[in-house]
Amino acid sequence: MSAKPPIVDATDALIKVTHPGHAAAGIPGVVHSMGPALAQLGARRTIALMTSINQKEGFDCMSCAWPDPDSRKTLEFCENGAKAVVWEATPITVPTSFWAEHSVDDLAGKSEYWLGLQGRLTEPVYKAAGADHYRPVSWKEAFAIAGTALRELDSPDQAAFYTSGRASNEAAFAYQLFVRAFGTNNLPDCSNMCHESTGTALSEVIGIGKSTVSYDDFEQADLIIIMGQNPGTNHPRMLTALEDAKRAGASIVSVNPLPEAGLQHYKNPQTVRGLIGKGTALADQFLQIRLGGDMALLQAVSKRVLEAEAAHPGTVLDHEFLKEHCVGLDELAVHLAQLDEEEVLAATGLTSTEIDELADRYLRADRVIITWAMGVTQHKKAVAGIKEIVNLLLLRGNIGKTGAGASPIRGHSNVQGDRTMGIWEQMPDSFLDALEREFGFEPPRKHGVDSVHGIRAMQRGDIKLWVSLGGNFVGAISDTAAAEAAMRGTELTVQISTKLNRSHAVTGAAALILPTLGRTEIDRQQGGVQFVTVEDSVCAVHASRGRVEPVAPDLLSEVAIISRLAQATLGPDSPVDWAGFENDYDVIREHIANVVPGCAEYNEKVRRPAGFVLPNGPRDSRTFPTAVGKAVLTVNTLETIECPPGRLLLQTLRSHDQFNTTIYSRNDRYRGIKKGRDVVFVNPDDLADLGLEDGQHVDVFSEWPGQPDRVLRDFRAVSYPTARGCAAAYFPEANVLVPLDSTAEGSNTPVSKAVVVRLEPALVPAQ
Repeated sequence: MSAKPPIVDATDALIKVTHPGHAAAGIPGVVHSMGPALAQLGARRTIALMTSINQKEGFDCMSCAWPDPDSRKTLEFCENGAKAVVWEATPITVPTSFWAEHSVDDLAGKSEYWLGLQGRLTEPVYKAAGADHYRPVSWKEAFAIAGTALRELDSPDQAAFYTSGRASNEAAFAYQLFVRAFGTNNLPDCSNMCHESTGTALSEVIGIGKSTVSYDDFEQADLIIIMGQNPGTNHPRMLTALEDAKRAGASIVSVNPLPEAGLQHYKNPQTVRGLIGKGTALADQFLQIRLGGDMALLQAVSKRVLEAEAAHPGTVLDHEFLKEHCVGLDELAVHLAQLDEEEVLAATGLTSTEIDELADRYLRADRVIITWAMGVTQHKKAVAGIKEIVNLLLLRGNIGKTGAGASPIRGHSNVQGDRTMGIWEQMPDSFLDALEREFGFEPPRKHGVDSVHGIRAMQRGDIKLWVSLGGNFVGAISDTAAAEAAMRGTELTVQISTKLNRSHAVTGAAALILPTLGRTEIDRQQGGVQFVTVEDSVCAVHASRGRVEPVAPDLLSEVAIISRLAQATLGPDSPVDWAGFENDYDVIREHIANVVPGCAEYNEKVRRPAGFVLPNGPRDSRTFPTAVGKAVLTVNTLETIECPPGRLLLQTLRSHDQFNTTIYSRNDRYRGIKKGRDVVFVNPDDLADLGLEDGQHVDVFSEWPGQPDRVLRDFRAVSYPTARGCAAAYFPEANVLVPLDSTAEGSNTPVSKAVVVRLEPALVPAQ
């Protein structure tokens, strides 16, 4: 179905493989963060930025949504945060001559890494239908093109408006308001591809799709179970919180198919022991689980908890909590009593002794946090698996008390805030009613498309125009070949971006790129210097203020671009004061206060030094706004993934020098990879069983019933300590292997963590 995607560089023939790392951060972390900053930004710009990142009067880091402690260090950032700042705040800009020198076809042949290195976008550009080059246009012309195209659609539902988690709360609120005033709920976003399973599951069983812990809960926990998550690469500041928890007496368990360096040892670069000592050993137990085995493990532990209660009645379960706040205990107990231990062991690849140890840790702990990321959410049974996390927590009252709770960790800085502000294709009627009261128009009620359904709608020709507020949709979505073909079938694509990525090279017949300010940059409007707000993984909302001058004088902010696009599309009769939105973001925040639950007095609260925390019933008062008014223990049928003989289960993952689809370098020092990304990690015993050798070049085929195989050509097999039967390859290169039809039940999230693949010797081995 697909040949090797063009986003891979020929220089991957120079790949060097060494041993995986066993510790994260330390002196190498300092070198790899500050070295590039000083080299690319200079000392003055580096100091201004690095002393402002994640500070109360500074800007919020764009590299993850990890929360901030109340008491902050002078340097409150991690290696990846520094890299994200350097990537955005670079003084290198794309010159006007670039667009004549590079056709769209030429850009389509470049890698994500190359595209990102070209620098910041500084002027609007337009590719007309039939043309193969972008050309610079004025802002006025750009908005006229987009506005005319939107107005000429037969129906508002022929357009879709994608959002990435980089957008601020103000931009997100204005964006969804524009889209709904235009007349559609087609608001796919990056949540659809990452934590949609989390939101779906938690909303059903505890009534809110968000974390039930605070930052301080980590240091007060007795046990922290980390599932399907790599903090060392994806949100390294979490390692400091884990170190604090460990030194306060917490036990930490890592559940992952891959050993992760950061969860083995953390060398905190802001402590002496981290710089010159061995650092802190974090994980007390490592459960190397088979891909897709999380649900079986959780059920097995819950069964052991119930058995312990049966052996010692009244001493194990939190009966008072269960009686007052929960339903479903009896049904769950009956169901788990029938759980087949042999099926559990086959699904998890673990031993009964390992599961017993985890159950014993849970039973000895009074306060337990379970935290997870996409290693849990991107499975077919992800929603059911997350419900099992909640089941285990509820049995001993580990929600709504200090040092305990459910903790999904978001990977994008404001993806949670976007959803709070209305970026969702299925916002409830209560939110739409509030919009109607506030602005005097009737919002559309029919649910819109999510990311996967958006591809399907483009394939059918139902969506003809695609607008992206940030992000790199075709780079991030599953089934690369299908997604790119669908995008190329549209009439117009509009990208609001800071830098080039794959989505600027895979366009509709016509295409616009609208360059925007970065989060690091000072945002001046008619009403003065503006700030924006974001929400982190623990529901804390705070201000973010750019600290350096923009890289170009004519850049517009996201809010300004949205406001002008709305005016060009909706005309002067719109009931919304779009010009007022652009001039003074306080105007937007006043509307947020009136529309968004929990945001009363928004302008006042976000001006507090640490912002404010949104109300959270399960966490704050053990109230659960579910359909039955209580937390729900659920019965979920275990379904073991069947992998045919000679096949492996493959997961996609990020390298260390990477943020989402942005590639900072072609190295992954924690996994021992240098100068390339065309690798597939395979257990050495599996390589031997398949008749392959470490370092051999292979073709990777994914199999899906009734469809031709998808294939990655000429990847290097790397012998690696993965779980038996499991393999891994880097995202976004391996997205081509993930079938569009393979999605999680209930959330429609692409199943990127359990792809059935076979490896064959490369058809054309590398020279």
